[in-house]
Amino acid sequence: MSQAKGDRRERELVNELDEAGFAVMRAPASGSATDRDLPDVLAGDGEQFYAIEAKSSSGDPIYLTGEEVEALTFFARNFGAKPRIGVRFDREDWYFFHPGDLYVTDGGNYRVKKETALAEGTDFPEFTGRSEKVTLEEVGDGDDGPDEEIVRVLNAVEQGVMDVDEAAGLLE
Repeated sequence: MSQAKGDRRERELVNELDEAGFAVMRAPASGSATDRDLPDVLAGDGEQFYAIEAKSSSGDPIYLTGEEVEALTFFARNFGAKPRIGVRFDREDWYFFHPGDLYVTDGGNYRVKKETALAEGTDFPEFTGRSEKVTLEEVGDGDDGPDEEIVRVLNAVEQGVMDVDEAAGLLE
């Protein structure tokens, strides 16, 4: 049952990447058909090339063994691709991580919690180059605060010192 769901999620990822304009393929049986460890998905758009290990969960944290991550990184380096861990929790979109950004457990395994994926992962539109994530901090960096003239006029209206029509005329 779990394997069938994982296969379905991998096919879903392949289809979504294809729709986003990537050349994409799912590795056959992700390594079971060969002695070599292969990533689940290979994708490229002519500029970016990815080797992706895809994992899904109903809500529990997703774990990867150290060997899985090491094999992904080794393959990606030799293939000339960027290694990525793609995670999808039920009723959520895909989120992507570089293996170096994942939490490493005391036992040497890797873990992604749902809340970490939502807060820190690269979402699908950003991963495929359709958008760029902007944090609230970055938005605030370019903001010098509200225009002082506007604040002064609005305060005057609020205090009853200026009527709305006069304020509108000044702010045009």
